[in-house]
Amino acid sequence: MMNRRHLLSTTLALALLTPLAQAQTANPSRLRVALLPDENATTLIQNAQPLKAHLERTLKKDIEIVVTTDYSSMIEAMRFGRIEVAYFGPFSYVLAKSRAPEIEPFAVGVERGAPTYNSVLIATAGGPVSRLEDIRGKPFAYGDQASTSSHLAPRAHLLKQVGLEGGRDYQPVHLGTHDAVARAVQAGQVPAGALSKPIFDNLVSRKMIDPAKVVQLDLSPPIPNYPIVMQGRLAPELKAAIREAFLSLKDPQVLKAFRVEGFAPTDDAAYDILRETATILKLDLGRMN
Repeated sequence: MMNRRHLLSTTLALALLTPLAQAQTANPSRLRVALLPDENATTLIQNAQPLKAHLERTLKKDIEIVVTTDYSSMIEAMRFGRIEVAYFGPFSYVLAKSRAPEIEPFAVGVERGAPTYNSVLIATAGGPVSRLEDIRGKPFAYGDQASTSSHLAPRAHLLKQVGLEGGRDYQPVHLGTHDAVARAVQAGQVPAGALSKPIFDNLVSRKMIDPAKVVQLDLSPPIPNYPIVMQGRLAPELKAAIREAFLSLKDPQVLKAFRVEGFAPTDDAAYDILRETATILKLDLGRMN
């Protein structure tokens, strides 16, 4: 049986060790940086190598680039502290924030001088859909269910613009990633779908999509761009260094991986519009996977 002196010494040792353990957690030697799984994981990791080098050079830490299997697993990884920094989609950030209130958005991508982007709704060229109203009664391709520009924004846009409700007026088909949506529409496997306009433009520029084989039907209203988010438990000096590492980014090779021209400061309030979108679609954030 442990005697009183042993118990006191053990308690004291634990009390002394606890701040050290917390400090190590708050300022780890290795940072895990997660990228949103909106394209092929191998491509994302390969394109992120300049980012990895930049962060290792500026933060003087080992950097591990992480691509999770889907949006939900990325949200859970952030929630349970398995990643320190993450590049979220706007709505997947809102979901993550609802489950992990301590996480902090600190930077947002800037494109064409603005921290916003659009969803593009596309159709197969020469197919049965040539305008939004034609989507009625047909399959419509989306990406991940937690994707902003490949699900929530275009779904709300169809409801507001032409009164089409998914599941009632057309059949939503979830294909997981933006590039899968574009390829399926190009091939005529589904007559229409939606994805991020910057990703669509990037697929066209890389000749993965032939613009002659798809028709652009419409654009969604502006969406707040993808935020960079970090764990709130990190040490203040580390958070400041991470913030500066992104906000001061000028290297075109690094920025290319994010499809942006730079980063600007942001905060949680910038994403309230996505919470309003969830209300329009009658979504319960606490129940979404």
